[in-house]
Amino acid sequence: MEERKTFTISIYSENSVGLLNRISGIFLKRHINIESLNVSGSEIEDVMRFIIVVNTTETWVRNIVGQINKQVDVINTYYHDDEQTIFLETALFKIASHLLFDERQIQNIIKESHSDIVTVARDFFVISKSGRRDEIEELYSKLRPYGIMQFVRSGRVSVSKSEMHISAMLRAFQNETV
Repeated sequence: MEERKTFTISIYSENSVGLLNRISGIFLKRHINIESLNVSGSEIEDVMRFIIVVNTTETWVRNIVGQINKQVDVINTYYHDDEQTIFLETALFKIASHLLFDERQIQNIIKESHSDIVTVARDFFVISKSGRRDEIEELYSKLRPYGIMQFVRSGRVSVSKSEMHISAMLRAFQNETV
């Protein structure tokens, strides 16, 4: 039986309405849960980049990438396992402000976790932590006993260790159309 692993799928596409819905439908049809999703601009002007994290087999991820590449607005899709990428997530923790001053341990947790205090208000303060998912979950478990007022974590952002030839491919395409 093929081993399930975490894969990061990078989709380069035009910025078009409805593409995210079509892409998520590909995962839905195969009963594969999207663990993380991030959509942003890319290193290429007017080209969007979707970063989708899934836990599945390489056979399934290869099939999914093939289906995604068939979408009209998709320029190209790549997939990598965790060893082939450099990735981070970011989280924000909203905590009652009196704890920052009354609980010395909170200050130690912030320092030891290499987190940053991004704002302090009368009733709350906000901690920011960037890192791998396990680092964020560790900070969450340390802060939870003190009471977390709000918590949010971003989707994964990543770059591949190896070169993705998308930029060269698009430059060649632009030169052909000029």
